[in-house]
Amino acid sequence: MKAFTYEQPHSPAEAAAAAMRVPGSKFIAGGTNLLDLMKLQIETPVHLIDIGKVGLNKIEPTSEGGLRIGALVSNTDLAADLGIRRDYGLLSRALLAGASGQLRNKATTAGNLLQRTRCPYFYDTNQPCNKRVPGSGCAAIGGYSRLLAVIGSSEHCIATYPGDMAVAMMALDAKIETINAKGKARSIPIAELYRLPGNTPHIETNLAKNELITAVTLPAPVGGVHIYHKVRDRASYAFALISVGLILQKDGTGRVAIGGVAAKPWRNVEAEIFLPEGAASTTKKLMAGANPTKENEFKLALVERTLQSVLKEGKSLYEIR
Repeated sequence: MKAFTYEQPHSPAEAAAAAMRVPGSKFIAGGTNLLDLMKLQIETPVHLIDIGKVGLNKIEPTSEGGLRIGALVSNTDLAADLGIRRDYGLLSRALLAGASGQLRNKATTAGNLLQRTRCPYFYDTNQPCNKRVPGSGCAAIGGYSRLLAVIGSSEHCIATYPGDMAVAMMALDAKIETINAKGKARSIPIAELYRLPGNTPHIETNLAKNELITAVTLPAPVGGVHIYHKVRDRASYAFALISVGLILQKDGTGRVAIGGVAAKPWRNVEAEIFLPEGAASTTKKLMAGANPTKENEFKLALVERTLQSVLKEGKSLYEIR
């Protein structure tokens, strides 16, 4: 780990201003991803800005009937919150599928959203990786790709976004609140937060330089049955081969988001029109344009079968109510 300086501001605006003042800075909260990357010298910030004392650790109702989740609310507290469990069960289920209890205790809402890929070539500094070193190439293309993207990828990168929480938030139409170094706030729909790799895979989000996430807002509850199903190689503490987040209404309509298939949580609102027809029609539209490798083309069938399973589970839950 390379040497760095450190400070602990006491407000979000002060934190964002500090990042602008010291080029090469990084915000740190729980550190569950950043510290690992620093140890491997994949991330080499010259200055760490610890945002642990800036507040942002509350879950509060909004005037629109939704919830505002502070950026520093831990994954454990968010998953256990009664309002989340009652009205946004998809989010609670996704969080509990996401990591070990120890990690959930430290991981924060904003940090979870911004975690970086677990592509093995990104973590192996002996291998070329355009996400780690722009222009160096992508060793995953033509390499081991079983866990990697099947849609939205490019000739420069086939890495996937690894998280679970963001899949649920995509289905819930969450918005991301931020503040910049000049103290200006804005709200970003989560569908616009993440970028596909294109020819700049090292640019992973549409956040501006030194912009700090302060909260995530959820709209008023939409009701329905909430199911999160994660398919993985190990039953505990493993990243998803694919995951399916479903909100199903009694009439068969709903929302669906997929994890483990792209550089961001994958959702296609137009595909949701086909949910009443079943998994096959929905998957065909949802995964249109997929470009899998020979090693990961099984993910396309896995998406359809998993969606079929959760749709069946959702319908059965309505039958026993």
